[in-house]
Amino acid sequence: MDRHRPRQHHPAAEAPYPSSASLRSCREGKMPRRKGPQHPPPSGGREEPGEKRPKFEDMNLNEDKKAPLREKDFSIKKEMVMQYINTASKTGSLKSSRQIPPQEFIHDLKMGSSDERLVGCLESLRVSLTSNPVSWVESFGREGLGLLLDILERLISGKTQEKIVKKNQHKVIQCLKALMNTQYGLERIMSEERSLSLLARAIDPEQPSMMTDVVKLLSAVCIVGEESILEDVLEALTSAGEERKIDRFSSIVEGLQHNSVQLQVACMQLINALVTSPDDLDFRLHIRNEFMRCGLKEILPNLKRIKNDGLDIQLKVFDEHKEEDLIEFSHRLEDIKAELDEAYDLYNMVWNTVKETRSEGYFISILQHLLLIRNDYFIRQQYFKLIDECVSQIVLHRDGLDPDFTYRKRLDLDLSQFVDICIDQAKLEEFEEKASELHEKFEKEFTDHQETQAQLQKKEAKINELQAELQAFKAQFGALPPGTPLLPSKEDGSSHSALPPPPALSSCGGVPPPPPPPPPPLPGMPLPFGGGPVPPPPPLGLLSGRTSPPPPTLPFGLKPKKEFKPETSMRRLNWLKIRPQEMTEDCFWVKANENKYENVDLLCKLENIFCCQPKEKREEEDFDEKKAIKKKIKELKFLDSKVAQNLSIFLSSFRVPYEEIKMMILEVDETQLAESMIQNLIKHLPDQEQLNSLSQFKNDYNNLCEPEQFAVVMSNVKRLRPRLSAILFKLQFEEQVNNIKPDIMAVSTACEEIKKSRSFSKLLELVLLMGNYMNAGSRNAQTFGFNLSSLCKLKDTRSADQKTTLLHFLVEICEEKYPDILNFVDDLEHLDKASKVSVETLEKNLKQMGRQLQQLEKDLKIFPPPEDLHDKFVTKMSSFVISAKEQHEKLSKLHENMDKSYQSIMQYYAIDMKKVSVEDFLTDLNNFRTMFMQAKKENFKKREAEEKEKRARIAKELAEKERLERQQKKKRLLEMKTEGDETGVMDSLLEALQSGAAFRDRRKRTPKPKDIRQSLSPMSQRPVLKVCNHENQKLQLTEGSRSHYNINCNSTRTPVAKELNYNLDTHTSTGRIKATEKKEAYNVESSRKKEMELLGSVSKNESIPEVEALLARLRAL
Repeated sequence: MDRHRPRQHHPAAEAPYPSSASLRSCREGKMPRRKGPQHPPPSGGREEPGEKRPKFEDMNLNEDKKAPLREKDFSIKKEMVMQYINTASKTGSLKSSRQIPPQEFIHDLKMGSSDERLVGCLESLRVSLTSNPVSWVESFGREGLGLLLDILERLISGKTQEKIVKKNQHKVIQCLKALMNTQYGLERIMSEERSLSLLARAIDPEQPSMMTDVVKLLSAVCIVGEESILEDVLEALTSAGEERKIDRFSSIVEGLQHNSVQLQVACMQLINALVTSPDDLDFRLHIRNEFMRCGLKEILPNLKRIKNDGLDIQLKVFDEHKEEDLIEFSHRLEDIKAELDEAYDLYNMVWNTVKETRSEGYFISILQHLLLIRNDYFIRQQYFKLIDECVSQIVLHRDGLDPDFTYRKRLDLDLSQFVDICIDQAKLEEFEEKASELHEKFEKEFTDHQETQAQLQKKEAKINELQAELQAFKAQFGALPPGTPLLPSKEDGSSHSALPPPPALSSCGGVPPPPPPPPPPLPGMPLPFGGGPVPPPPPLGLLSGRTSPPPPTLPFGLKPKKEFKPETSMRRLNWLKIRPQEMTEDCFWVKANENKYENVDLLCKLENIFCCQPKEKREEEDFDEKKAIKKKIKELKFLDSKVAQNLSIFLSSFRVPYEEIKMMILEVDETQLAESMIQNLIKHLPDQEQLNSLSQFKNDYNNLCEPEQFAVVMSNVKRLRPRLSAILFKLQFEEQVNNIKPDIMAVSTACEEIKKSRSFSKLLELVLLMGNYMNAGSRNAQTFGFNLSSLCKLKDTRSADQKTTLLHFLVEICEEKYPDILNFVDDLEHLDKASKVSVETLEKNLKQMGRQLQQLEKDLKIFPPPEDLHDKFVTKMSSFVISAKEQHEKLSKLHENMDKSYQSIMQYYAIDMKKVSVEDFLTDLNNFRTMFMQAKKENFKKREAEEKEKRARIAKELAEKERLERQQKKKRLLEMKTEGDETGVMDSLLEALQSGAAFRDRRKRTPKPKDIRQSLSPMSQRPVLKVCNHENQKLQLTEGSRSHYNINCNSTRTPVAKELNYNLDTHTSTGRIKATEKKEAYNVESSRKKEMELLGSVSKNESIPEVEALLARLRAL
């Protein structure tokens, strides 16, 4: 620390340093910057009377402090002046000023002395600037400052950087530091345009001592000046970096790698001053990230291992401000999520940001990569979750810093939290799957219950019918005589007379006698197969005589090879065939399995490459012959050309031999018969007369075209079209049941839910009350009930200010007073599905199913006996009819119960069934349910917007208040309490920087209050670090200050405190916001409580029901 003058003890010495209006006017732009070494004329400052009386300027006093001294009595003034002269004489300041006047130093500097002589001159000048009064400094500074800058520029720009040159550079910097230790000097340095540029160029890590002084001076300028001064400092650093062809912050970061701890502390002070000074968050992040990219990120861990109190203070200041900026940045993300939730708006905003910039190509590439995500419902969601997590970790890095853009191998992303989320998501999906299974079980049990109820009702109806017949029988014939025997029960097996056993078959294997005729059926039982006679089984001997010999078996377990049928003729491979009988058990061909290589692509390529191609040159005769053959093949004998073409298209789509198709139909093979196949066959098949006519062409089968060949084969099938219709009905039956039953159950369940829901009943009561009140005096007043379709009209009734609707008001009332009414949305769970059911179509399909079953029964009765052993139509269809009738009866009963439920609900709500259909009733209710849920969401968004607006208004008011405070504080420079004429402006600033007091609470962040919707980003859960309070015994910041102009300097020579105390209450702005919010929330809650107490007191004292409070709200609305 430079030498300083001793303190004086007269009263004037107790006055603090003035606030320097001239420096304030300089920072406010009133003093123009000077270019070059301009030397202003003498200021002609005002002196006190008396030629030998010292100037007030020597005491470092401004006009505000001079005014009360001028009003003092002359004797007091004389005593003060004598005391000042005696003190100055003892210290030698007056003598030195007379011995070496400022003009002598100015003359030496102008003469351009040699470098060796310049060292002594600059050292003497430094001592004089430090020890002489302010008037001497001002006298030298008017012309000497420009000379010092000229010398510094010459030394820096010199081609040779010898040791003596570097020493002179350091001496000039020390002189500038001594000059800046006064308010006048600081003002002049900040007003000189080239001063900051030369200081930036003087940053040289190879000269650690000089660089330490330079970065300290730049740090002080950053914290004492306006933001425009910060821009000038950054511009100076940028110009210096461009001149050296390095990054502008590289020299500062390089200084941190030096072994000098003092230089490391000074560099961190400058970094903190540059990073913490801007008010704009983006600017702060930009500067901090630029330092990190220059190498600070790698150096910080090493600096933290150094044991030094001053360095620890600067590192803590850096970390805490970085943490605060990160939290503020995460709050911005919450604002984005709250305000911008529309994809189209977000896209437009991002596109307008990147278009016509270098980022545009990367943005388009990102979108193109997003299009490559696999189109799978579940996989796509996981992809986007992973991408969102990666982007959030890149943009919102846990250090609040930009990633290393030069790293090209792999981004180091922390996906541990995402893995945990995926695990939780997997558990959630598992629980949802279990819930879905339980829901399906419930639906099945409920359906079974409904079916059981339907069967029970059917049995009860049958019992009632039999009882009625029994009563009628008794009334007609009277009671049976007491001794009349009753018929034996069916369980005893004697419902009919015992039948003799059939005779045993003879051992000769002859034809057995025909079986006896069946017994007569019981009353009410249908005859088997529709009542037609049962054909007797064929004779055993006849069956045994018609069996064909089995095909020869293949040796060694060989299976027949697959038969391929290429679409086109293929070229032949002339190989010699080995018969299975020629092989041995260990033969290769026995173990060969070529089917594993079979695939469609291979066969298609084989067919395309090795198909038969006609020769380009043909003989005319061969061409005519083939043409004739072709014409002969295409010629139709009986079928219409259009019918034949349709059949050809049908046959080409299936590529199945005609006999196999016939066998599928005869056997009713549902594994091979497809619904589309049967539909197309029915559509394109010739009528029965044409099929009968084609049967005569059996002998000419090979000469027929393909459609006619198929028709000839199908003509052998008896009653083909009814058979196909029955098969199609059987194939479609299960699907029809699965379509009809859920619709019936949905409507039935929805009707029961509407009728049983207590919440919905309360809602209707509430709406009835509101409607009668609003309709008072009209023809709709005093209504006992209303049509439920009127619920949808609540949204059309708007308030007086047109800002809300009656529906939104209803939702608000339910949320505030009747929250149980909101449950009706969940009570009517099946209403949405039921509203989509067409009862008319449902009834039509059910009747169509019944008609098809009746037609199938008729067809089975008149169906001819099977002539082919493979004909299983009657057998399979008979069993199908029995099960289908049972299911149809269940569906009919469920439909009947649905009608009863619907009629019951219509009667329950007094709705005319002739005017309102089931679809309209359920659709209106579902629309109201949907509108109610939408209104609830809109009310939530409205409340959220109001809360957000209130928070924004509070934040704006606080920001405006803080802005005014900053303006007031910036009007006062540095309020320094001095003792005598002692200088020490720069010393005070440097001590404030060293202790960290210059950075403490300089920006008052406004933390975002907790919103209802929490951010998904991990940044939102980051704890706020305690604010480091760097206290000093004599250097203190005003409590709650955010400005760097509040430094009170009691002494410029006080040691720096070496302890760091954490204070939780440093962020007073945060406390004010929370206090304000709590106060407003308390006021709102208090007003609500008072309103409730008032309403409660009225209800209690005057016996007014609770709904009167609602009526009061309606009047206000």
